Amino acid sequence: MRPSPIFLGILAVSVAGGFLAAYGDSSTLLSSRDPMFVAGVVLLVAGGWIASLTLHEFGHAFVAFRGGDHEVARKGYLSLDVRRYTDPVLSLLLPLIFLLIGGIPLPGGAVWINRGALRSRATSSWVSLAGPLSNLAVGAALCLVVALVPMATGLFYALSYLALLQVMTFLLNILPVPGLDGWGALEPYLSPQARMFGARVRPWAPLALFALFFVFRPAGDLLWSVAGKIFMALGGSSPAAAVGQTAFLFWR
Repeated sequence: MRPSPIFLGILAVSVAGGFLAAYGDSSTLLSSRDPMFVAGVVLLVAGGWIASLTLHEFGHAFVAFRGGDHEVARKGYLSLDVRRYTDPVLSLLLPLIFLLIGGIPLPGGAVWINRGALRSRATSSWVSLAGPLSNLAVGAALCLVVALVPMATGLFYALSYLALLQVMTFLLNILPVPGLDGWGALEPYLSPQARMFGARVRPWAPLALFALFFVFRPAGDLLWSVAGKIFMALGGSSPAAAVGQTAFLFWR
């Protein structure tokens, strides 16, 4: 369970982004868009999102290992190496592009769990829930850190937006849609017919859902609204997250 150099490198990029955001001029964001501040926000948010993707998939693997599937260790899932969980294009490039154009953060990784080796149906459900709960935990931790950061600084805005993205990722993943973790948590208790239906639609159901959010604006707005309420309940600041989002989407 030793963190991989890749994961430590991603954290280093995020920390570097944090320094740039902290020392950049965020006071003139809406007019001059200070390059140091904007670059810091992009590096911190993008690096932090990839790190959280790693922790999400590690959460699945760790609970599966404790629940009886020891193959995850041999597959390298406990190494916090993002390459073990992802396809370079489908799992990293496309979700990052979608994030950069202002879309909903797509779930990006995957771990292959031997469900038959798990001790019980409850264990199987917790394996599915471990990923999104890790995002919620990261979001809550970031909100706590933000509370300690001086307001109206670049770091305050960047961390706020990253925390909101963690809450959104949690909310998306717990939806009971085949292919998402919410369905995986319910699946052990469903009828054989329902599980067969889920297996048939799993490859395209999440894409159809995300297309709905992207095309049908009220659905996407509702999702962001719910995420915002959870975010504020954790102590987050929606105005600060909005400034961080503006900097992250600097090209708009």
